[in-house]
Amino acid sequence: MTTHLPRPGSHSWSIVRRLTVWYVGSAFGLIVLATSVLYGALVSNLDREDDQFLADIIHIVQAFLRDRPDDTAGLKRAVEWEWASRQYAQVLVRILDENGQAIVESPDMSAVLAPAVFPPAIGIEGEPGSGAEIEGLSGSSYRVLTAHAPVGVSGSERRTIQVALNQAHELKLLGDYRRRLAWVLSIALVLCTTVGHAIARRAVRPVQEIAEAAKRVRSSTLGSRIDTATLPSEVAALAETFNTMLQRLQESFDRLSQFSADIAHELRTPVNNLRGEAEVALSKLRSPNEYQEILGSLLEESQRLSRIIDGLLFMARAETPQVHIARETLSVAQELSVVRDFYEPAATEVGVTLSVSASADLQVVVDRTLFQRAVGNLVANALTHTPSGGHASIEAVEDHRALQVAVRDTGRGIPPEHLPHVFDRFYRVDRSRSTTSGGLGLGLPLVQSIMRLHQGSVDIESRPGAGTCVYLRFPVHPLAESASAGGV
Repeated sequence: MTTHLPRPGSHSWSIVRRLTVWYVGSAFGLIVLATSVLYGALVSNLDREDDQFLADIIHIVQAFLRDRPDDTAGLKRAVEWEWASRQYAQVLVRILDENGQAIVESPDMSAVLAPAVFPPAIGIEGEPGSGAEIEGLSGSSYRVLTAHAPVGVSGSERRTIQVALNQAHELKLLGDYRRRLAWVLSIALVLCTTVGHAIARRAVRPVQEIAEAAKRVRSSTLGSRIDTATLPSEVAALAETFNTMLQRLQESFDRLSQFSADIAHELRTPVNNLRGEAEVALSKLRSPNEYQEILGSLLEESQRLSRIIDGLLFMARAETPQVHIARETLSVAQELSVVRDFYEPAATEVGVTLSVSASADLQVVVDRTLFQRAVGNLVANALTHTPSGGHASIEAVEDHRALQVAVRDTGRGIPPEHLPHVFDRFYRVDRSRSTTSGGLGLGLPLVQSIMRLHQGSVDIESRPGAGTCVYLRFPVHPLAESASAGGV
């Protein structure tokens, strides 16, 4: 698997920067949208008012042509002076006959707006419709409107009215408005950035507190926890997860410390015995029989020390995720019979009956050596703690696609307060008795490690005076795992 490492100097954006960008983008975008809508509404209203103003002029001219068709002088006077003399809104009016020739027009109108540039009249006769914007010969912008007008009451003739409104004043007004909007938007952008950055920093402050707490974690501060009472719910979940991790680390560190102390204690005894025996042997000259007895004692302590080291090495290797085991399909009844035959002499010596109960067609995919070792450790424990005349049995059944191997005995049993700890390394229910009998407190932990390697489980039931039963559950069809000849 290829691991892509970040290039030196390349860092992704921080959460504060991302939140700031998102806040500024959304808030400033809404402000821009609102101002654009308001500006569009302003332009639309101005155009609508201009169209209404031009339509009113057209209606006046239409009424003049209808009511006073022969008063050309009055019409000319109105066109040339009444609307042309306005201060803030220059209005140009032209009246064309049916041949398109100008009858009356505002002064100098032809110099800026030719009749051909006006749009044709639309809508029903008498209704001016909507205006349009055109650019005059002088470069100025005009709002123009064209309409038809009947002459006289009979309406036998028809005139065309062209009206134009110079928009220079409105364009100046809109330009000033846009400049003010630009200032407002610039200030809004600065405010959005400042406020967004402050909000983002405040939002990620709990995360920074968790990061600071993580930096302070040491082996001596694993007991510290993050206070989640004042944190937001989302960050509180993260803090709870971090506290849970600290709890697991603390428990693991405590177990490791206790394990180290247990190892030192267990190794100290045989090492001190070896040293003491050697010092005694060297203190004076002894007979060959005495030297042989001392060497035998040294060998016994060495073997005990070797068993401790082998057990610890096995459990250390069993807890490594990369370790594979050599699985094969085995007959359960046959393998249990091998275990019984191996421990039969020891059972006879202590006066305990040992039996096996397993169907001949039961099969399981396991590592043969580890399977026998797990069951054998349980049988050895049963024989050690069952008084003479008792009974120990090995039973195997298939239960819910799993093979269950139960090792029962009629021994002394285990008090309830000791049951939660029997799988701890070097834990002994009766330390003095186990030490004298050679027990190391590694039997059940070894069994648990073997079951983990096989993706199985181990459980124990016991009552004082009624005996003990240990259940091993092996999956009949374990998960796919590559077999390794090396094993553990």
